[in-house]
Amino acid sequence: MARLIEELRKLPGVGTKSAQRLAFHMLRSTTEDAEKLATAIRDVKASLRLCSVCNNITDIDPCNYCTHPARDHRLICVVEEPTNIATIEKTRGYAGVYHVLHGTLSPIGGVGPEQLRIANLMSRLHEVDEIILATSPTTEGEATARYLAEEIRGAAPQVLVTRIATGVPAGSDIEYADEVTMSRALEGRREL
Repeated sequence: MARLIEELRKLPGVGTKSAQRLAFHMLRSTTEDAEKLATAIRDVKASLRLCSVCNNITDIDPCNYCTHPARDHRLICVVEEPTNIATIEKTRGYAGVYHVLHGTLSPIGGVGPEQLRIANLMSRLHEVDEIILATSPTTEGEATARYLAEEIRGAAPQVLVTRIATGVPAGSDIEYADEVTMSRALEGRREL
């Protein structure tokens, strides 16, 4: 039981108490349910990998986004994690391809440019018109966007580097916006 709890604690966002609850839940579950969970974990590890082009999680290489003929391969949206792709796809307003960094720069966390998946992005620059930097508006996300913009402009000055807009979320009240959010909303304004 201690070994199971220790392994569960390695999962992101799972502390000791949560790991204990999960372990005891698994202990109380049927053998069939435990086998289904173990099989699902084994199957994911055996069949999924990173796309050699964009680093998205896929069961085929290159992934469906990278091989889709209707997508604009001259437009790349750079995101932090594979889960960010689903959020962008929900908008139904983006038809380019992606590049997944698998993290952000974080000197405090020991994450430098070498730990991010940047090399294969840089190798794609000769065939690209625009790179959209869609990292989160956090300190780490902003630092990552600035670093990438400088690297891309240095390697391929002909490529347009853009940043997603940030500001007041739709449906929210301006009264509750903090000064950074409001400042970005004003900076990102557009003509109606």
